[in-house]
Order: sequence, then structure tokens, then C-alpha cells
Amino acid sequence: MSDRITSVTVFSLTLPRDVPYLGVARPGEEPNARGYLVRKGNRTVYPTFDRSILVRVEAAGGLVGWGETYGLVAPGAVAAIINDLLADFTIGRDPSDPSAVYDDLYDLMRVRGYTGGFYVDALAAIDIALWDIAGQIAGKPVCELLGGSRTRPIPAYVSGLPKATRPERAELALHWADRGFTAFKFATPVADDGPAKELETLRAALGPEARIAADMHWNQDAETALRLIREMEPHGLWFAEAPVRTEDMAALARVCDESTVPVAVGEEWRTEWDLLNRMDRCHIAIVQPEMGHKGITNFTRIGHIAAERGMDVIPHATIGTGIFLAASLHASAALPTLRCHEFQHSIFEPNRRLLEGSMDCADGYYRLPEGGGLGVRPSQEAERLMQKI
Repeated sequence: MSDRITSVTVFSLTLPRDVPYLGVARPGEEPNARGYLVRKGNRTVYPTFDRSILVRVEAAGGLVGWGETYGLVAPGAVAAIINDLLADFTIGRDPSDPSAVYDDLYDLMRVRGYTGGFYVDALAAIDIALWDIAGQIAGKPVCELLGGSRTRPIPAYVSGLPKATRPERAELALHWADRGFTAFKFATPVADDGPAKELETLRAALGPEARIAADMHWNQDAETALRLIREMEPHGLWFAEAPVRTEDMAALARVCDESTVPVAVGEEWRTEWDLLNRMDRCHIAIVQPEMGHKGITNFTRIGHIAAERGMDVIPHATIGTGIFLAASLHASAALPTLRCHEFQHSIFEPNRRLLEGSMDCADGYYRLPEGGGLGVRPSQEAERLMQKI
């Protein structure tokens, strides 16, 4: 066909932040020379800036699709995988069947055990771009290619309260409540007075009807996670996210069995196999696919498996320019058990100038971008900031 892929180009885009993700650095969290800091509460590295990997895929007929994945740390790793390996196996392919291309690219490294990490992140960016082109070829938004839009607009919850003190974080939550949002999530690694006290303060500020979740950042063993959940429970905990280390399936199984609060997991997973290998052992209540790690193909597969097993889907959001957020909204709108979608306001709001398109989040709901494919593309300002790598 005339629309076969002709080129794949990789860019990085870096933006400064006034305050690092999750809020001001605590004592002992000073950034290094590369701008990376380690949060003591979860022992995980974060940059002091926003950074994404963007992929521009062009077809012979002149159509251009955009994809995006994480570039927070070591962005050259993702770029090298695409430039040295994946691009040449994508060029010449038919973009109208993105899942077939994805499966072929995934299998390239099967015998080497590359089932996650930077490799599958790189695949996600290409997959999103191919779905963008497929939608443009069909003259339909991606959500319609995936079976139609079940949920529009999409309910959103406010994620992250990056202020220095507990009263300030409650005040920020109230700011968003006044703008029509009724669901919220805080991060336990930066709940300096403990998760229970944090939730108690938020509950007092937001009232009994607000839904409030806790992101526990994979930082506990089962015993500790269950204790913290029990301490938060009297204050009305919506769900407990990532309560134990992702490698420890036995701990997850125990927490799912013993917690009376719904347990949510899956942000860091890359493929449907991560869910399949856990769901018979762990009574997971909520699945949280993250588009930047999975691409539309695996995000959708995970969502449908979750629906078959009666699990709710509340996708993780985005730390990027908005390309993979748009993809996440399109894929989410087609899922049977979608309940809500994360709204990373501290990234979405300052970075919305980087996109052209009608995507928005207001009054507690996301509005999907309109038009064929994803319905968004980098703005002229974004293209000026992008660096080819």
C-alpha cells in the first residue's frame, strides 16, 4: 500500500520545573550535577526537570504520527534502541495494523529476555505513533478504532499535592475541589508526618464525600503496607496504590488478601503478561495501566483482561508533553471497566502549551482531543525545543 512507513525520528524535549516532581527536595535530597535527586521516602531517582522522548513516524503518503515515552533518566538508552534497532524494522511496514507491528518488534528480542524496561518503553512510543497514523488513514479518532467511545468525558482525579507542608497540601487540594474535582491522591513518600496524618488532614479539608487515595510507591514489605493501610482506613481511604515492591508477588498477594481497602497496581508493568502472571495469585481490585510504558496495544490488552476478571481500570497518567496522555485517554475511553483517570496537574497545566489540539481537563473531567488519530501534535514551541537524538 502507499502509506507504508518511510522514516522514524527520535527527539528529546526537556523543560525546567520551578519545583521538582512530588514537591520541594527534603534535606538529604539535593540534586547531583545531572539534575537528578533521590527521594528518601521511596529511594527512587527523579529529575529536577520534565523530559520526554518523542518519536515522529512518517508514511509514504505524507501522514505523520507522533509517539511519546519516558525520558526522565538516561534518555539516550531509549533513543539508541529505536535508532539502532527498531526504526529499520518499522520502516516499510503497513501502519494500518499497529498491533501486528508491535508484536513483531517485541519478538525481536524475545530470546534475550527483553520483556520490560527501556526496550518496551521504546516500543510504546513507536506503537502510539503508528496508531496515530492508523486513525488518520481511517479518518477516525483512535478511540473509535479501538471499538468506540464508552466513556466521554472521562472522570479525572487530582494526583499529587506538591507543597512543602501538610496544611499547604490540604489548601492545594481545596483549590482543585473548588474547580469541580471530587477525587484526589497523595504520595506517601512525601507525607512527612505519616500517611495517616496526611489523609486525616485532607479528609478534614475536603469533607466526607471526597475520594482520597494513597500512592505508596512500592516501598514497603507486606507487614508494613498492611499496617499503614489499617492506620489510614479510619479516614476513608479510596484505594492503596503500589503498596509493596513490584518484584514481590507473594507480598502483593498477602496485601490483596488481607486489606479491606482496594489495592491498585500496574503503573510500572509493560505488557499483558505482567497482569496475567499475577491475577490468579493476587486479588487485584484496580489495574493502573500507564501509556508511556505500554503503548496503545498493550494498554488496551491489559484493560480488556481486567474487564474479563471484574477489575476496575484507573489508568496512571503522564509525565511528558501530552502525546501519550492523549493516547491514554483514547484507549481509556474504549475500556469496559474504566472508572477514572489520573490528572497530573503539576505537569499538564504548565506543559499544555506544548500541544496543538483540543485536549483539556476541567470541572473534574477530561475532554478527548478531536480529529483523526490522536488529535494532537507538538506545537511550534515544542518543535523549537525538541532536540534530535
